Amino acid sequence: MKKMKGFSVVGLIVGIVVVALIAIGAYFVIDGNNKATDFSEYDFYSVIEANDNNGNIGDHVKGNPDAPVLIFEYADYQCPGCASINPRINKIVEQLNGKLAVVYRSYLLSYHQNGTAAASAAEAAGLQGYWKPYADKLFAEQAEWEYASASERTEMFDKYFAEVTEGKGDIEKFHEDIASSAISKKISFDMGIAKRVDVQATPAFYIDGQWIKWNDASEINVNGKTISWDSARNGDDFTKLIKDIVEAKLSKESD
Repeated sequence: MKKMKGFSVVGLIVGIVVVALIAIGAYFVIDGNNKATDFSEYDFYSVIEANDNNGNIGDHVKGNPDAPVLIFEYADYQCPGCASINPRINKIVEQLNGKLAVVYRSYLLSYHQNGTAAASAAEAAGLQGYWKPYADKLFAEQAEWEYASASERTEMFDKYFAEVTEGKGDIEKFHEDIASSAISKKISFDMGIAKRVDVQATPAFYIDGQWIKWNDASEINVNGKTISWDSARNGDDFTKLIKDIVEAKLSKESD
């Protein structure tokens, strides 16, 4: 095994073991942590702050969390559709300049062999202040790691961490956090909410309790205005749809 710059061989082996254990126990962690959680305490359509139930890791927000319009995204880092739409989401948030924030929550698909490990790594990076760049990196490099073995995946995730932190991140803490109960509770909490708002596939977007169905014909009512579409799977169509929703949400008078 080659020695990676900035990483010890022992540290890499520990990381591989840790992430492998996370993947093996994913279902039990996700299902078990929610049994004692009273989800009726939470408003699923507002930013949820850090608390005991989510491992003291609050919602991840792209844009200003105080933005007047909030859209909630449920996604899996190994989902191809999530990866393809991610740059669009980032661009829309930037273009709308404070009017829109996108709240990201994990919804892991059982058939994605590396999805749980990726979510754990993203959360671990987040504990050091690098959630967004790490999440963006995972989506951008999805084709590289999605079917990787545990050892290959760990090397890649460590490499991404070094890149997004520009070598300033604590790799040992990164490995420890990946295996922490706090991160398993955070992922479990997100999954618990996703089940309660009836997420069935990814990516899934919601506003005001309504599903913004990106890949099929649908409609929603925003501020008295009905917005209909045939499909928003195309990136440009999705961008227009989100902008129309934000415009309708911000309008003071309904049509």
